[in-house]
Amino acid sequence: MSGTTNAESLATAARSAQKSGGPPPVHLWNPPFCGDIDMEIRRDGTWFYQGTPIGRAPLVRLFSTILRKDGDEYFLVTPVEKVRIRVEDAPFIAVDAEVTGVGENQVLEFATQVEDRVVAGPDHPIRVRFDPETGEPSPYVHIRANLEALIDRKTFYRLVDLGKRHRHEGAEWFGIWSGGMFFPLIRAEDLG
Repeated sequence: MSGTTNAESLATAARSAQKSGGPPPVHLWNPPFCGDIDMEIRRDGTWFYQGTPIGRAPLVRLFSTILRKDGDEYFLVTPVEKVRIRVEDAPFIAVDAEVTGVGENQVLEFATQVEDRVVAGPDHPIRVRFDPETGEPSPYVHIRANLEALIDRKTFYRLVDLGKRHRHEGAEWFGIWSGGMFFPLIRAEDLG
């Protein structure tokens, strides 16, 4: 890692990039790779720097705006530097969902722990990954540019309560509707 890259310099660069209004265009930036920084996002959505949780929510929100995923790796990117961080699962947690409408007209708007809001649909799909050993489901919603939020357990249970059976890709599935799309959660035959 570059000797000058630390959380403070990244925060300063992120603040100045945000002055243009809206999220910074990290997808357009191609700065040199400056190495790894001792920052990690744990599965529960907690951000750590040098082994200590980052307790200031505004600082976590600021870092989240300069996060980018390239391939399977995560980076904090500014116009002048790019540093790799560790992400245990997904970088964000969907902590709530607002439901409007019913059936095929239902709309689910998710909120993350870093205050992003997205409506599940064609641009923000929902997917479920099952742990191969335990069979435990991990549901995700796409937030932006290859970045997903793990849907927290309480929110996922609320979504399951809204679920319906529907024919999808030639099979009967149990899933949820949002934004005019059906998102399969589990094959109907696998329901207990």
